[in-house]
Amino acid sequence: MRVLGIDLGGTKVAGAIFTGDGALVHRRVQALEGRRGADVGTLIRQLLAALVKDAGPVAAVGVCVPGISWSATGRVWAPNIPGWEEYPLHDELMSFLGTNGPGVSVDSDRACSILGETWRGAARGSANAVFIAVGTGIGAGIMADGRVLRGANDIAGATGWMALERPFRPEFSKYGCFESQASGAGLARRARDYLRRRGDYAGALRSCDPDALTAHDLFAAYDERDPVATDVIHNAITCWGMAAANLVSLFNPEVVIFGGGIFGPAARFLPEIAAEARRWGQPISMGRVRFLGSALGGRTLTDTPPSLP
Repeated sequence: MRVLGIDLGGTKVAGAIFTGDGALVHRRVQALEGRRGADVGTLIRQLLAALVKDAGPVAAVGVCVPGISWSATGRVWAPNIPGWEEYPLHDELMSFLGTNGPGVSVDSDRACSILGETWRGAARGSANAVFIAVGTGIGAGIMADGRVLRGANDIAGATGWMALERPFRPEFSKYGCFESQASGAGLARRARDYLRRRGDYAGALRSCDPDALTAHDLFAAYDERDPVATDVIHNAITCWGMAAANLVSLFNPEVVIFGGGIFGPAARFLPEIAAEARRWGQPISMGRVRFLGSALGGRTLTDTPPSLP
């Protein structure tokens, strides 16, 4: 049996065909190139048809979307794609494939991440696990007693909005407290604010255009002991640790997995993140949980989206 997976991101859509045990058979990637609304749906259908043409029929199709997938309606919300506030993706794909075609399942990137890690990744075999995805934004997939937690409106896991400090600051209304400090975009914004305030700055980031600064520039500058990069990344380590502690205390998982584009370069900080988490978390749970990087990071097909509202 072969299955087909589609991973939609903010800038591209990737698709792959797998065997029933998860082995990759064939893969294609297509940039969105500014497409919006129904044009993105058309691109997904074209990609699906091309994969089947290349590698043969499949028994099922799964689609991962960067936002909310409403299970009651099959509609999705994707904040990076204009016109996808309530896009009827499930019905559109079912109509395209026909009544005798494979079944279609559409889910959020958070749910897909934790399902992948518990099936073939770092949490393989675990019934209780948390996947913290840190990229452009931050979200979490939560597996509790063998089931993915979805919440009343399929929005569970919007951890970018986790409250980690006070007083409240205006930017938290737009990005969330956690995401504003420890996502890829948040790291860059925080560094830009530092650079604009420090007229006497002479560190490794001095040659960077603040408006073009990225999180990856910060990691490179950190390796050169740049004071701004060091401050921003140490603050993020604290935030990652505090957030993980809160999730461990709430859900008592066997494993917490960090993934997404930032982990990546931030995977080297997992020991520091775990140490910070142990300062804050419920001590028995913290003594038994493992902190790991994603085992599927090399097969991540798209970027992590901004956090959910």
